[in-house]
Amino acid sequence: MQSFDLSKDGLRALNSTLHSLRGETNMTEWEVINPKGSHSIAVGVDALIDVTVRGSTGYYCAGMNKQATIRVKGSAGPGVAENMMSGTVIVDGDASQYAGATGRGGLLVIKGNASSRCGISMKGIEIVVHGNIGHMSAFMAQSGTMIVLGDAGDALGDSLYEARLFVRGSVKSLGADCIEKEMRPEHLELLANLLERGEASHLAKPSEFKRYGSARTLYTFNVDNASAY
Repeated sequence: MQSFDLSKDGLRALNSTLHSLRGETNMTEWEVINPKGSHSIAVGVDALIDVTVRGSTGYYCAGMNKQATIRVKGSAGPGVAENMMSGTVIVDGDASQYAGATGRGGLLVIKGNASSRCGISMKGIEIVVHGNIGHMSAFMAQSGTMIVLGDAGDALGDSLYEARLFVRGSVKSLGADCIEKEMRPEHLELLANLLERGEASHLAKPSEFKRYGSARTLYTFNVDNASAY
């Protein structure tokens, strides 16, 4: 395993080193020590490597991730896995606001709670939250899947498009154009797969969740729906 001491060598050196690992490399195991809440740790990684950050991080950890598996052994600040394309990001603690924002692919796992706007404008990412999520989560979510084992705050799925939302606990309120939908066999299968990949299959069963999605009334402007915009 390659070890990088962020307090000694600095953030620019870390990210430059990780960015250089394109194509095939035998340096596939990395650990980052002494992160001390630094921002932008392991952003823009594009290689089949495993990175373990031993401590909590600041803004935008693992942003724009592609291919890599990045695990945070602590909590993450705002924007973790923002705009990620592929790979896996696992946060062992809590995540601050807009986790997984605009994510286009890959899997984000948050083993604690997520704050407001989790999955905002998600575009294909899969998100599994073991705890609760805050208000305005999945706002304008376009595609992808979010699974929440705990509760959801106000205005879940406001102005939602075609993303799939599954919540095991209570939902404080649904946002504009978001409704509860029927749970079909294919959704139970999807849930079982994602719970397994999200290291949560021992915590919940697919049958315990409710499904939420778009009512599809706000796709284009209609004067009859003006009060909902």
